[in-house]
Amino acid sequence: MNRFAELLDRLVLTPSRNGKLTLLTDYFRAVEDPDRGLALAAITGNLDIAAVKPAMLRTLVAERMDPVLFGYSYDYVGDLAETVSLVWPAPSERQDRVPPTLAGVVRQLQAASRSDGPKVLARLLDEADVSARFAIIKLVTGGLRIGVSARLAKQALADLGKVDVAEIEELWHGLTPPYADLFAWLEGRAAKPEKSARALFRPVMLANAVGDGDLEKLDPADYAAEWKWDGIRVQAVREGGVHRLYSRTGDDVSGAFPDLAEAMDFSGAIDGELLVGTPSATGSFSDLQQRLNRKTVSPKMLRDYPAFMRCYDLLQIEDEDLRGLPFHERRQRLEAFVKTLDPTRFDLSPLVAFGGWPELETVRAAPPHPIIEGVMLKRWDSPYLAGRPKGPWFKWKRDPHTVDAVLMYAQRGHGKRSSFYSDYTFGVWSGAEGAEELVPVGKAYFGFTDEELRQIDKYVRDNTIERFGPVRSVRADRNNGLVLEVAFEGLNRSTRHKSGVAMRFPRISRLRWDKPAAEADRIETLRALLDT
Repeated sequence: MNRFAELLDRLVLTPSRNGKLTLLTDYFRAVEDPDRGLALAAITGNLDIAAVKPAMLRTLVAERMDPVLFGYSYDYVGDLAETVSLVWPAPSERQDRVPPTLAGVVRQLQAASRSDGPKVLARLLDEADVSARFAIIKLVTGGLRIGVSARLAKQALADLGKVDVAEIEELWHGLTPPYADLFAWLEGRAAKPEKSARALFRPVMLANAVGDGDLEKLDPADYAAEWKWDGIRVQAVREGGVHRLYSRTGDDVSGAFPDLAEAMDFSGAIDGELLVGTPSATGSFSDLQQRLNRKTVSPKMLRDYPAFMRCYDLLQIEDEDLRGLPFHERRQRLEAFVKTLDPTRFDLSPLVAFGGWPELETVRAAPPHPIIEGVMLKRWDSPYLAGRPKGPWFKWKRDPHTVDAVLMYAQRGHGKRSSFYSDYTFGVWSGAEGAEELVPVGKAYFGFTDEELRQIDKYVRDNTIERFGPVRSVRADRNNGLVLEVAFEGLNRSTRHKSGVAMRFPRISRLRWDKPAAEADRIETLRALLDT
């Protein structure tokens, strides 16, 4: 357990991707089974501990210290697991106390019933030191927050076994913790695990953003163009009677979209975009959000926000793998294949005709549908390759919208940012002249440099007028306020917000120290975007 705790600590403190990869690879190489497999499951979100919930932690802590003091501590530290691990009473100093293994901790937690869960967790925390307590709490809460994605963990496995990460991606959904067969193969002690599961995920092909000078090096005749729709990238796979709908990262999201999954009456694998509405009346991303991250979907939700798939590519038909074919052949096969599918649940993403880059740029800037966020460029001769190879595919998104807004509230961050006010709510002016007020229109926590973070944090502390736990209200009126230039991808109507609008992917693009708060934008500026 101590080695897993040390791994978490070092991953949190290591900012670089390569540094994290080295830490993970070294851990998988040095730690024995089953601990390393369980660590892998925890990092990739595949470790299920049903008997303990985060709310139980607060109850346990309240039995051991004053709740108000704990609240102050949590406010200062900013992370629940770190706070509890620090304030929990120190373990006994018995000479015969043996540090628990990760496998032992997981075994006890998974064997516990819902009623026994708190007692089992409390006993484990009583016997652990601060680092081990932190790791145990991270296990039961499920949110490690160590800056490691499932994809990065799989890359570390690929580095360990000197194999292509695509091989691991294609096996992944047929494997179960603690992955003994996987490690045996990567270390050369056994054959590669067979694809025993049906309807497995295929690693997706990703595009590079068009950069300065990129188009000048490309011949327009070599590329197809198609719209880039503002939904979520998915992969629909059906094989041997088993159907699964995957996100771009390989998570099975079939349960949240049973209406689409049930319409997968084919044998093959399709790459496309998940949208809501119908192919002839496509809903917004805000509508799609009503369906995301749900374990169950009500009949009303299915009726009001039906899901469908806009198809981009065809990866497999029956037992024929098409990924090695050039795009123009896969496209021909896709066009014929989509005609055999339910037209209310599947349609074809249309290609965009263009004579050259200037013409395509004009089309890109004024697309025919509000949920189009740009165009995709795909080489006609490109095979379907896992990852993000440079050259075959490009994404050319519309320029983001920007608005000047006034900082209204700031909240403490988490992890490395727990001592900074790094999450910002901002607003624009609303109301008649002489009676204007700021209405919140969004919240952002990235887009600024570390130095700018320190500047904003100081401004928040110097201009606080009210406190609400970890949130501070800052001075913001016609004569005082910090103006933020906010970039965002789109805007939707919202009944949940006083302003009536909700931003898509807002981020801070510039600090406008030079601009008076009174000159920030008005709500009418944003509402006008809804009608364009």
